[in-house]
Amino acid sequence: MEVTSTAPVTARVPAKVNLELRVGPLEDDGFHSLSTVFHAVDIHDEVSVRAADQWSVTTTGVGEDLVPDDDTNLALRAARLLATRVGTDDCLAIEVVKRIPVAGGMAGGSADAAAALVAVDAFWATGFSPRELQDMAARLGSDVPFALEGGTALGSGRGEHLVPVLTRGTFNWVFALHHEGLSTPAVYAECDRLRGNRAVPEPAPNAALMAALRAGDVDALAANLYNDLQDAACTLMPRLTETMTTGLASGALGAIVSGSGPTVAFLCADRTSALDLMVTLSASNICDEVVSASGPVHGAHLMHDLRRR
Repeated sequence: MEVTSTAPVTARVPAKVNLELRVGPLEDDGFHSLSTVFHAVDIHDEVSVRAADQWSVTTTGVGEDLVPDDDTNLALRAARLLATRVGTDDCLAIEVVKRIPVAGGMAGGSADAAAALVAVDAFWATGFSPRELQDMAARLGSDVPFALEGGTALGSGRGEHLVPVLTRGTFNWVFALHHEGLSTPAVYAECDRLRGNRAVPEPAPNAALMAALRAGDVDALAANLYNDLQDAACTLMPRLTETMTTGLASGALGAIVSGSGPTVAFLCADRTSALDLMVTLSASNICDEVVSASGPVHGAHLMHDLRRR
């Protein structure tokens, strides 16, 4: 292993929204099979790594007090996993600058893990192939592989098996953030409770949504946004229903709870419509923060690539 510089290396990584999330029946191992369409948007975290005498991770920015600084931190776990694969006893200090909401259904923790893999791989000049990085990502969590790839992709299994989805054009989004997070396991448990004994089919993607993405048809995409966890999230946090109703009445083409929530994503006709919706939602005080973004965007990538100096 060769360290080409002692300067820190920083990777940038986007948030995701699930344009579609179809959840299969509860399996014997306690998990669910998924069919989901991931879409990366330009709300970014940044993860920097530098040499240190001991392992550490610090977080600043959105929700910094909610992010662990111990071995449960996904960015730290990612860096340690890569160190194990390399076979080094060297340690790193990891610094995370957060803009992706914490526990907001936008895969912020998974994004940080992906960024850590990219940054550490560059810092130590390990030269792992994209496939090897993807294999490590899948060991860390089902959303981490997509955070590495970005763009728009169909996820299956638990979301870790990815197939790129052809997407034409750019889509404009407004995200209504609620700083009170929702527990992903609790949302899945509520989904199971609401389903009761009803038979649940194996999940499969919606052809109409795929066609809308291929055509760049924002109206058709808005009509086909879908999330099996949405009712559960709204049951656990009823204000999400009011948030979606307000956004749709204020000009959004479509609304969906992102992942397991509680972030609500609004699809808008264009950039101007998104800015107008931001103003309306901010004035309504029905959510804690409003941000705009567009997608799709690239996945985790270096801001400083030492190998090209």
